[in-house]
Amino acid sequence: MKLRSDNVTKGSERAPNRSLFYAMGYTKEELERPLIGVVSAHSEIVPGHFHLDKIADAVKAGIRMAGGTPVLIPAIGVCDGIAMGHIGMKYSLASRELICDSVETMTMAHQLDGLVLVPNCDKIVPGMVMAAVRMNVPAIVCSGGPMLAGHYDGEEVSLSKLFEAVGAYKAGIIDECKLTECETGACPGCGSCAGMYTANSMNCLCEAIGIALPGNGTIPAVSSKRTMLAKHAGMAIMKLVEQNICARDIINQKSIENALACDMALGCSSNSVLHLLAIANEAGVELDLNLFNKMSAKVPNLCHLAPAGPTHIQDLDMAGGIPAVQAELLKKGLIDPTALTVTTKTVGENIEGAYIKDTGSIRPIDDPYSATGGIQILWGNIAQNGCVVKRSAVAPEMLKHSGKARVFDSEEEAIAAIYSGKIVDGDVVVIRYEGPKGGPGMREMLNPTSALAGMKLDKTVALITDGRFSGASRGASIGHVSPEAADGGNIALIEEGDIIEIDIPAASINVLVSEEVLAARREAYVAPEPKIKSGWLARYAKLVSSADKGAIMK
Repeated sequence: MKLRSDNVTKGSERAPNRSLFYAMGYTKEELERPLIGVVSAHSEIVPGHFHLDKIADAVKAGIRMAGGTPVLIPAIGVCDGIAMGHIGMKYSLASRELICDSVETMTMAHQLDGLVLVPNCDKIVPGMVMAAVRMNVPAIVCSGGPMLAGHYDGEEVSLSKLFEAVGAYKAGIIDECKLTECETGACPGCGSCAGMYTANSMNCLCEAIGIALPGNGTIPAVSSKRTMLAKHAGMAIMKLVEQNICARDIINQKSIENALACDMALGCSSNSVLHLLAIANEAGVELDLNLFNKMSAKVPNLCHLAPAGPTHIQDLDMAGGIPAVQAELLKKGLIDPTALTVTTKTVGENIEGAYIKDTGSIRPIDDPYSATGGIQILWGNIAQNGCVVKRSAVAPEMLKHSGKARVFDSEEEAIAAIYSGKIVDGDVVVIRYEGPKGGPGMREMLNPTSALAGMKLDKTVALITDGRFSGASRGASIGHVSPEAADGGNIALIEEGDIIEIDIPAASINVLVSEEVLAARREAYVAPEPKIKSGWLARYAKLVSSADKGAIMK
């Protein structure tokens, strides 16, 4: 079998290359085997990645058992929770592109035969997948697994509850002792935060799209089954290399639509829209926002995991995990069972015999939480190219809402107004100049949404932004407004007191101002100076596309 690594290990002219491998202690026998990159985002600053050294070790063991030579390669990773609420969040989404480019760089520079990608958190997962698809090499994702739920006030909780507790504390609803109790109880150990936030959304969707083994999305980080999964991932990559099954053989139109169906059924993070668009772009698959709504219209929502409900990823795992969800969707013909996966088997073969073990965590297809999916795309004069809402986390009374615009040009301005009690029932908070270009970096607005929820305003106040939201956000949180303010979007023209009308079932969002008035405002509009003029973020702002295209680099 001709291997990519032959370019660095075979022939007399590669003696210098081999000598450098020998300098690291590799043997002649190891260099005669396929070289498999184990791309690990292990670090001591991300709780979801703190244990990835152990996961990577298990992957390496699996590779060796199956006759390959593992090669450990590091990757960066941002903890969105630690980066939240300050300038650090500007770097989070941008890091996805750095991760993608760096994985490509290391793989191509060293001519690796296959990749086991070991991520866990928000941008690391899609960044690594984008690279695998871009290069079209044999690849498999083996994530670190979800954190177990914490405990606070007699119930199971996760990080979203703590962000909301801050709002409750600011509003005088709880005292400092209660806040500390939540702070010390919400995150009990390593893993990706326990709810259906962005990290777990993408880990589940990697399983749904076929690039990860069954169980990847839901087996807890601390379970011995996670270590077993990692060893099996190491074995599986060898089979993929042997059979020359590459990333684009798995990620294509068919599998992306399968992932979209699971996205709707699970009630995934709104960030999944950005990342699926970006992955599709690398795969050469045409995907636009219209398909999200078409899928949402026919795929019911089967799960209400935190922040939409009280259950967590560990509960989803015990209820049968992603295979059980896929089996329910298959009953109505909502997924394609013929799609190939990294098991070298089809989706249909993988989920044979799967079933729901707990209807409290996964509803049957005939008894869903709602007949429509968890994500909805809205259009209107505020978002001519679309915007995104996690419909499954919106209170029924907020599916239709009309209220006065409260306009802020940054997250900091908005959160200050919320904490000081200046936002009242009925308001529509507008946060602009936080898009991919305007931020730059498209910050998550978890602090504002959590403050509103903690102050019991999530059922009376909507929030609209050209930034984005954490998967931990709930309420009428409408993000990804495109075009963004910094790119000439109408969100820049909204004025304090304008009436905004939101109709999520009808997929519409409008400011009740005439086209003539908007045209006059545009004539008088003066764009603000860029917030950042140097460094990586300044370069990113010049090259990044709009959110409706996945905020990809052009």
